[in-house]
Formats: sequence, C-alpha cells, structure tokens
Amino acid sequence: MFIQTEATPNPATLKFLPGKVVMEKGTADFRSADEAEASPLAQRLFAIPGVTGVYFGYDFVTVSKEAQEWQHLKPAILGSIMEHFMSGQPIMGGSAATAELSDQEGEFFNEEDGTIVATIKELLETRVRPAVAQDGGDITFKGFRDGTVYLNMKGACSGCPSSTATLKHGVQNLLKHFVPEVQAVEAL
Repeated sequence: MFIQTEATPNPATLKFLPGKVVMEKGTADFRSADEAEASPLAQRLFAIPGVTGVYFGYDFVTVSKEAQEWQHLKPAILGSIMEHFMSGQPIMGGSAATAELSDQEGEFFNEEDGTIVATIKELLETRVRPAVAQDGGDITFKGFRDGTVYLNMKGACSGCPSSTATLKHGVQNLLKHFVPEVQAVEAL
C-alpha cells in the first residue's frame, strides 16, 4: 500500500491520501483522544505522541501535531494508517452513527431567513467546500444572525494561520457578492 502525503496551508497539519475511500459519507473531526473513541483509526493516530487532531474526508486523513517536526512523526503516522487499512477494521466503530454529528445539528437562524440560509449553504457546498477539501479541511455552516454567517472550521482549517484570510477575503467576499444580506463571516 502506497500512501501519499501533501502539505496543507496549515504547517501543523499534513494530508495523507491512502488511495482508498476513508469516509464514504460525511466527515469526522476529532480534536482529542477522548473524542476518538468512535474510530479505531483515530485512536491509533492519537496513540502517537504529538498528535493533536485527526480529520477524515472522503479519500484523505489530515493529522495535526504539536511542536514536533514532521520528520519525526510522519513515519509513525504512515505506519498507523497502513496497519489500519491492512487490518480490515472499519474507520468508524459500531457507534459511528452517534459519534459523527450531523452537519445540521446545532444550526441557528431565524425561520424568515430560510431562503438566505439555503443560498448560503448551496454556495458553501458548491464553491467553498471542494476547494477547502483540497487543502485537507472543511468549512460547514453553523448559523446566520444579524447579517453574520457563522462557520465551523475543521481538519487542516482548524487553527490554520491562513484560515482568517480564507474566511475574510475568500468566503466573505463570495457570500457578500451573491447574498447581499451577508455583512460578515465569523468562525466558531
């Protein structure tokens, strides 16, 4: 098995491409070893000292680290991913349905803004998320209130130094252009 790696805009995160589907449907974001209980692969990765985050996309895994150098962590991460796929274990355990939160869970907006929110979500789905996934991350809608769109940053986007620029200059400008009611974009 050959696993490719790609740098992301976040220097603390690397993208690993195992050449197989990782998450058939949805995504999974783990920010601690405690959250990783739902995934045998995430548990394996968090067992490596220095790993601080694991994110699963359709065909990739992004791993975030503490201050260590990638040259020390990368071989252990590659080995863990390879061992997992060779073992035939599932990516998510039996409680995956309860562990993976719906993207719509916890959303907030006024009912009268339903049409605006639908447009925002479509723009995020078709124009923003595919580009962000190429960098090993994800952006999901969380809410809309008083002209401000609230988004959740996942994977490589979480804690990325360039995520503020992406939000303010990329996503905010795109949404303001197509949805005049949008005045600002904030990360939760």
